[in-house]
Amino acid sequence: MKAFIFDLDGTLIDSLADIAEAVNRMLVERGFPRAPLSAFPRYVGDGVRPLVERALPPEALDKVDIDACVADYQRHYNDTWKDATVPYTGMRETLADLRERGMKLAVLSNKPDHFTKLCCAHFFPEAGFEIVLGARANVPRKPHPQGAFDICEALGVIPADCAYVGDSGIDMELAVNAGMLPVGVRWGFRGETELKENGARQIVAHPDDLLCLVNGVC
Repeated sequence: MKAFIFDLDGTLIDSLADIAEAVNRMLVERGFPRAPLSAFPRYVGDGVRPLVERALPPEALDKVDIDACVADYQRHYNDTWKDATVPYTGMRETLADLRERGMKLAVLSNKPDHFTKLCCAHFFPEAGFEIVLGARANVPRKPHPQGAFDICEALGVIPADCAYVGDSGIDMELAVNAGMLPVGVRWGFRGETELKENGARQIVAHPDDLLCLVNGVC
């Protein structure tokens, strides 16, 4: 293995409460009830627009301007993104260990690119990520492999030498589509069943379990 590419939300950081708060502020502004935090693991993972559409009451979808809702969510998230969000326990140390072992590190998320870069810089200032990419205009989101290929090109590695680490079925699909090793994490927003059903070849219970992948499969 030469490189580890990470999902962000649910993999590197526990950000669910801040995402939920921003969505709920948008909902309340429009007179809708707040969505329970327990619903958000099902809402997140494949971009801002699907997140907003899932959080809105079904009967409201054809009555509201979704683009305006997305813009308002992002405005609120700009205020909430670091209120309760924390890196998962052991993640900073594991990233440092991987880097010391010569691994290239990167992040690929469906979170908007601006917020992806902001979160990585704030929560992992010493991680040494060589490239951080979020959702970008005119680039298909995960599970399409384009973002993964862009990262491989920037790192100077081939997909077969990369592990993609994530917490959702979308992440595992992305890894399969890109020809990378799909590594699922148990501590994220989705469950082990979803990871396995979508192609996970390794599932880890703690960040430092990733270290055994440096020299081969655990």
